[in-house]
Amino acid sequence: MSAHATPVAMAMDHFRGESADGACEWLSLQELAVGSERVGGMVVKSAQMHKVLKTISRFSPYKPTVLIQGESGTGKELVARALHTLSSEPGGPFVTFNCSNLVESLAESQLFGHVRGAFTDAREDSLGYFRSANGGTLFLDEIGELPLHLQPKLLRAVETREIQPVGSARTYSVNIRLVAATNRDLRAMVKAGQFRDDLYYRLNAAAILVPPLRERREETPALVAYFIEHFNRLFDKEVKLVSRSALEALCSNNWSGNVRELGHAVENAVLMTDSDRINLDELPFLHDNVFEGKQTEPIGSRASSIAQNSSYSLDDVIREASKDALIRALTATEGNCQRAADLLGVSRYTVYRMMNRYGMAEGRTYRIRKPSEVKRRGPRSIDRDDASGFLDTAATAA
Repeated sequence: MSAHATPVAMAMDHFRGESADGACEWLSLQELAVGSERVGGMVVKSAQMHKVLKTISRFSPYKPTVLIQGESGTGKELVARALHTLSSEPGGPFVTFNCSNLVESLAESQLFGHVRGAFTDAREDSLGYFRSANGGTLFLDEIGELPLHLQPKLLRAVETREIQPVGSARTYSVNIRLVAATNRDLRAMVKAGQFRDDLYYRLNAAAILVPPLRERREETPALVAYFIEHFNRLFDKEVKLVSRSALEALCSNNWSGNVRELGHAVENAVLMTDSDRINLDELPFLHDNVFEGKQTEPIGSRASSIAQNSSYSLDDVIREASKDALIRALTATEGNCQRAADLLGVSRYTVYRMMNRYGMAEGRTYRIRKPSEVKRRGPRSIDRDDASGFLDTAATAA
């Protein structure tokens, strides 16, 4: 491979060979995973992630406070879990708390616990997250969202490994590994007065930076294989092959949402395919600039033509994209409205309303009836056959 090879070329390097019968157009999951390893739930192949793994192995035997930094979706929680799994006490609890979910008035109680009667509605004692993680690992995600007034108390807990529940005069020792993570620039927040410098320096004593997926594209094929295996088990599917064109598209995308976004794309593809393989057509993210130097259409040619016509509004584009997604979901589920709703992440009644809106309901109107109507007209409800024949209607409408 040339030193000037593009990241996509590097990611596709192992799959360049072509057999005489063209069989190499389809790549097995085993081929996708070549050269990678799985450690503590992480897929590792790139030099950057091997560096992360080496740092984890150095930190894990001890209990330093660790700060994990990286963009959203890069796998910071997986790094925290690897620190826990590879530690000397992997059998202890792994407790996760997202600091953006702190309730301002209850923040101290959530972290450090409280005693009965400490405040209104405190009807019984609460351990809090620190004591719940005793003997294991406490993972504080989105640490940059921690309120300023609570940061001195967190600093004290980190330094002394002692906490004091709200309303109690007693202190408790905790034996924990504290791991914090953020996708924000804490150094900039310190300069802006939004984060305490002493807490930042304490957390940053042992730091791990998780690179974005676009800087380690060579791991994309192995990650695709990992996610396909995961969703095969989850959805009882048997996807075994990925086309070369689909893999190149997956490797070419910039994935602003990183590994998490890639996982969602593979999940959608596994659900949408009707066979044991994933081709380019099953990928949900196709849009302009997916390929380097190339253009691809958004899902649905109608949405593409509308998007290229400046006389159409954004609402028109969204409407056509929604209709196309509905058609694909109903096609994949053979007209089963409930399963289509599950694929789309909406309620069954939303699917009915969309079918009515787009003229796909075979002349019938579905609506949610009031209890009085159900009682008067009988117990009939819309079942899985209500969408039967919709494909002919949809094809006519298209």
